[in-house]
Amino acid sequence: VQLQASGGGLVQAGGSLRLSCAASGLALDDYVIAWFRQAPGTEREGVSCISDNGFRKLYSDSVKGRFTISRDNRKNTAYLQMNSLKPADTAVYYCATRRIWWPSLPSARDMDYWGNGTLVTVSS
Repeated sequence: VQLQASGGGLVQAGGSLRLSCAASGLALDDYVIAWFRQAPGTEREGVSCISDNGFRKLYSDSVKGRFTISRDNRKNTAYLQMNSLKPADTAVYYCATRRIWWPSLPSARDMDYWGNGTLVTVSS
């Protein structure tokens, strides 16, 4: 199983980025997908998650209204569209999966598979 996150980079405050998470070795449509982020010296925090069919989505308060999670099960890929980026969004972003939906953002310990991280840097 491999999850490959990509799309990070350097952007000015107010800008946008779209992260992708491409899966191989599993059928992503059987899994909940979540995005986490971790800034230096902080714990990994859940940012957003999406159910296996894409109908249910959750966001942390810090990104609600600015970030949009989506998925394309035909492409075995998930996305995180990030708009109105702030310097506080600077972090390494990770995608992760688990089988079971739960009506709250998961913690890192709840996830089964992890992708590599992709660095997002937002300059002021």
